Amino acid sequence: MEEAPSTARLALKWGVIAGVVYIVYSTILYLTGLFSNQLASAFSMVLMILFIVLAMRDFRTLNGGYMSYGEGVSLGSLMSAISGLFSSTFNYIYTTFIDPTIQQQVIDKMREQWEGQGMSDEQIEGMIEATQAFQSPGLTFVFGVLGAILIGLIISLIVAAFMRRNKPFGDFQ
Repeated sequence: MEEAPSTARLALKWGVIAGVVYIVYSTILYLTGLFSNQLASAFSMVLMILFIVLAMRDFRTLNGGYMSYGEGVSLGSLMSAISGLFSSTFNYIYTTFIDPTIQQQVIDKMREQWEGQGMSDEQIEGMIEATQAFQSPGLTFVFGVLGAILIGLIISLIVAAFMRRNKPFGDFQ
């Protein structure tokens, strides 16, 4: 009888791989000034979906072609938490020690967008104050990890529904 693969071990493996890829991707975005580009954010979502699919496919392969819905959701959520921890730690270090001007650059770009939308200076200042209240490095780290977990959970719920393959009833040994 073959032992089932560990979702925790595979989540760690794929979470570290995804975290390293996110770090490289974030570095590229920071260095090119595209860190506030919406298309770049959408691409990071595509990367998350890709890594969740790869992790579930790996699990299913190691488990004789089978994966329950719960195993898939568990694997994808834990993998997202690990990769979120890696990328949020990197972002904290980068924006705190390597380039602390990033947050001001984000605020400047938001100001430009809001001015383009015809908002008044008073409205813009109010929005900037509200934004800055949540931009401390510690809160950014926490929101990054929690956001990765939440988005990873949602993606995992969907992907696991398509990738699950339950063992036939009489095939349990």
